[in-house]
Amino acid sequence: MKEIPYSERPYEKCERFGVQALTEAELLAVLLRTGVEGESVLSLAHKLLCVNGTEDVLSLYDWNKESLMKIKGIGRIKAIQILCLLEFARRLSKAEALPKLCFETAKSIADYYMHDMRYLKQEHLKLLLLDTKIKLIGEKDMFVGTKDASLVSPRELFIEALQKQASSVILLHNHPSGDPTPSKEDILVTKRIQAAGKMIGIELLDHIIIGNNCYISFHEKKII
Repeated sequence: MKEIPYSERPYEKCERFGVQALTEAELLAVLLRTGVEGESVLSLAHKLLCVNGTEDVLSLYDWNKESLMKIKGIGRIKAIQILCLLEFARRLSKAEALPKLCFETAKSIADYYMHDMRYLKQEHLKLLLLDTKIKLIGEKDMFVGTKDASLVSPRELFIEALQKQASSVILLHNHPSGDPTPSKEDILVTKRIQAAGKMIGIELLDHIIIGNNCYISFHEKKII
């Protein structure tokens, strides 16, 4: 970081004022360590955080290894370091939510799966399988779709539930737009699944839609 004036170097700033004093770009610069000829490491960090002219720390989730390596100054090692940082953040978030996880409470479920699903660019539908004590006995990703629709047949869901001898199930899916408001299709599909479950004795306890750090529970909203 020699290309950055001494007083502005993230390491020195951290030592003088504490890690909380560093900006997101400065924190990322510490991880990257070096820039490239003609561009400081801090400038490189700003570039990675910038989306459509606006700097946003969440923009890091838009990068993958291949796209990162197209940036001048980001090689294989730095790309892997950034991806490992994001995965570590995801695991920290889940570890923090785990002690509060209760499958009878929509908020605790949403909190636990939030970091896994809020940044996905397509809709993913996850099936949570529960026993008679409402304890998790399994989960499975049932569908990956477009940004606008997530379709799965009740038959596919309940074949999985019957194979695992589940007593009840919870549906969980994301809206890439960040708005968890259910569409008419979401509601119709959910009611169809609920009706099919009643016929075979497997209760649909809830359908939770994950948005950008927010959620909607069909049970809480009395949709089911």
